[in-house]
Amino acid sequence: MFRPLTPVQIVVDVVVAGVFAALIAPVEFALGRAADSNALSTTLVTVIFAGALAVRRLSPGLALALAWLGAVVQMGFSRPPGLVDVAIFGVLYATAAYGSRLVFWLGFSSAIVGAAVITFYLVAVMAILSAGQTWQSITYAAAVLVAALFALLLAWTVGALVRTGIRARENRAAQVRAEADTATEQERVRIARDMHDVVAHSLAVVIAQADGARYAAASDPAAATEALGTISSTARSALADVRLLLTQLRHSQGDGPQPTLADLEELYAQVRAAGVDLRVDVDPAPPGEPPAAVQLAIYRVLQEALTNALRHGDGGVVSVRLSWLPDRVDLAVRNGTGMDAAPGAGHGLIGMRERAQLAGGTLLAEAVDGAFLVRATIPVGSPA
Repeated sequence: MFRPLTPVQIVVDVVVAGVFAALIAPVEFALGRAADSNALSTTLVTVIFAGALAVRRLSPGLALALAWLGAVVQMGFSRPPGLVDVAIFGVLYATAAYGSRLVFWLGFSSAIVGAAVITFYLVAVMAILSAGQTWQSITYAAAVLVAALFALLLAWTVGALVRTGIRARENRAAQVRAEADTATEQERVRIARDMHDVVAHSLAVVIAQADGARYAAASDPAAATEALGTISSTARSALADVRLLLTQLRHSQGDGPQPTLADLEELYAQVRAAGVDLRVDVDPAPPGEPPAAVQLAIYRVLQEALTNALRHGDGGVVSVRLSWLPDRVDLAVRNGTGMDAAPGAGHGLIGMRERAQLAGGTLLAEAVDGAFLVRATIPVGSPA
């Protein structure tokens, strides 16, 4: 029934209606005296149409009802059309621009019906005055009908065009908000994925080294010292990566340095230092410098697969095979694990699949013959 308006908009509409009434009233009183109408009819018509103008944006439906009431009062007192009827155009504009769907079509219908009513009223008055129906009166009626239809529908059409513009702006704003929300969600998922890759791997290495240091402390203090050194360096590296991710999260900066194939040896060294018998086979070797996205995907998939080997493996051999073919790279990581300890469909496996898919590849992780096998294929494209 009522649209939400700001206090400023309400005040502006009331002031406009007041100025309209103040300017129109003297003209309407003069017109009423010329048509032998009393002051009551002039006051009623002026107040009703001014009220319709005052609420045209607050409640277009109510404004339309008041406009019809004013027209009925005007015809009831046999008043001729005057400047006060200009308010009808403002009301029709408001019904098309701001009204609900029902009010929108009621305004359109009112424009057509109103034109017919105006024509009938004016022609009936003319017929009474001329005491008969002539060809001139029929021509006059047709001209009045066309003019009234054009004027009323023009006001309604302008409002409909404004309504379309308002809807377009609202749709555009909603689209911008949706795109911003999507970008924010994608960034959140990316940071969560990076955080998991860094923290999960580093904590797995730290836990493995801490367990080894605890058992070796009594018999081999040197091994315990070496393990503590590995824990310290791994923790510092993880802390640096976490700080970089948090900086990106706070300030929305660009991506920092990402791992490349050159960092794989350090990754292998961390896993071997944790007591894993890691065997790496690269055949054939990369023909050149692969694209950065492929290098990052290979590093992150290997990092998560080796983390799973640390957490769920049975302490046996972990084999890594990389085959750099002209159009793709095939990756396979195999580690011995019991079915009870096999990694489930957790964040790690989801993250590996996302990494491979973002690079345009595929990944399959499954238990095969008492071992857990991760296989990935990533297209290489043109070397960087």
